[in-house]
Amino acid sequence: MNRRDFTKISALSLVGVGLSGFALLKNFGANKIKVGQIGTAHSHAEEKYTTIKKLHEVFEVVGVVENDETLRQAAMMKPEYANANWITEEKLFSTPGLRAILVETDFPGLLTTAVRCINRGYHVHIDKPPGKSIDGLTELLNTARAKNLVVQQGYMFRYNPAFQLCIDLVEKGVIGEIFEVHGVISKKINSKRRKSLADTYGGGMMLLGCHLIDMMVKVCGKPERISTIRKQSNIRNDLLYDNELAVFDYPNSSATIRSTLLEVEGMKRRQFVVCGKKGTIEIKPLEPPKIKLTLEKPVGNYSRGINELKLPAVSGRYDEQLIDFAQQIKGERETEYSREHDLAVHETLLKACEIN
Repeated sequence: MNRRDFTKISALSLVGVGLSGFALLKNFGANKIKVGQIGTAHSHAEEKYTTIKKLHEVFEVVGVVENDETLRQAAMMKPEYANANWITEEKLFSTPGLRAILVETDFPGLLTTAVRCINRGYHVHIDKPPGKSIDGLTELLNTARAKNLVVQQGYMFRYNPAFQLCIDLVEKGVIGEIFEVHGVISKKINSKRRKSLADTYGGGMMLLGCHLIDMMVKVCGKPERISTIRKQSNIRNDLLYDNELAVFDYPNSSATIRSTLLEVEGMKRRQFVVCGKKGTIEIKPLEPPKIKLTLEKPVGNYSRGINELKLPAVSGRYDEQLIDFAQQIKGERETEYSREHDLAVHETLLKACEIN
């Protein structure tokens, strides 16, 4: 879904047609997109795989690659990968008609794997965030552009209907000039994950905060300055930054993104708030999304005070994302998240994590 379709989709959802149902009304024809997946270690890997399997009108799944024997054996025991076709990377690359690959490796391997795929001529969905190098992402995007290939990043709120509506309201000036953005995205992790997360992501901002930084940059643009507070509040023989706050400075506004890995029931308190001089947009919780619009004066169909806005039903977190990926590959749609946006997000994220 993109904002051009939002009003139409919202109307359809009220009579029982969900987002994916609407998107799939477009005829992909008999020529489905052949797609494979490389990696099973990413936390979104299983759900991405089940999504492309579910979207059988759009994708033909040719196989899954997992180069790590231990990870492959573990994945084979999961119900999400029941009846999966386990193949080597070279066999995947040599599959006749293969067009696209989902990159779902562990975090350190995302960018290098995506580069291999792009160099072999395949469109790529790369999960988030794409490593710790702005130069590496720049090279990937430049190569893809030269080869006329799609690179879609796996930031999960780009297709969330509450964020879609939020962006639309901001762009139409409904809440006026923005002076503040506030985001919280936290959870509580078990002790077994701490060391591996410390060794890879480093902390909650890289792991989770990236999603809200993506939305913040979409709403406000690239910040001028960034300040950070990074705490190791629950040290257990690891170096995990489990309590982080980043402050983003704009000419006439500021934004804060907070992410901790210690908060009990933190997922229920996740929120994204945009304050303008004419009103405020509040998304809380983020999933399943609820959105409020508070206005100083009536605007269009919105009344003064608090408006609890209706959202279309969501059949799956990644349905619209991967349908959009397919439509970009087929040339039916251009992305609303440009190369410049992706680079601005990544540069902002790296600074928020104190990575130069």
